[in-house]
Amino acid sequence: MSLSQEMRKALQAGDYQKLIDAVPYARTLGMGSETFGDEVVFRLPRNEDNLGNPILPAIHGGVIGGFMEMSAMISLMMSQETPRLPRIVDFSLDYLRAGLDRDTFSECHLTRQGNRVANVIVTAWQQSRRKPIATARAHFIMD
Repeated sequence: MSLSQEMRKALQAGDYQKLIDAVPYARTLGMGSETFGDEVVFRLPRNEDNLGNPILPAIHGGVIGGFMEMSAMISLMMSQETPRLPRIVDFSLDYLRAGLDRDTFSECHLTRQGNRVANVIVTAWQQSRRKPIATARAHFIMD
């Protein structure tokens, strides 16, 4: 089944996990999601293979960035009424704290959705939303 078909099925069912599983990198990361009313929280499960610094131990910054980018993209895909594949134009990431070797969560806020361009803000945290480990701004072109 093509990604477009998977997107259509996920949109109809309102099921983010089907869409996550259809994106190879998101599937590799082991991403998951939970929906609480209108709010969606993405989850990056603890995985020893994601460590960049085994001494702390801390998650590799690229894994955190990839998780946040995938969260933004999937959130944006699910906000569309018709399947459209967003292409990343710009991704600006601020690391605020070490991402320790534990589950990591993210939430996305769509700040602008035009016909061709969309902007998404992403926040990642581990134990408390009040202590984010990273924030990001993602800009996408909509195809």
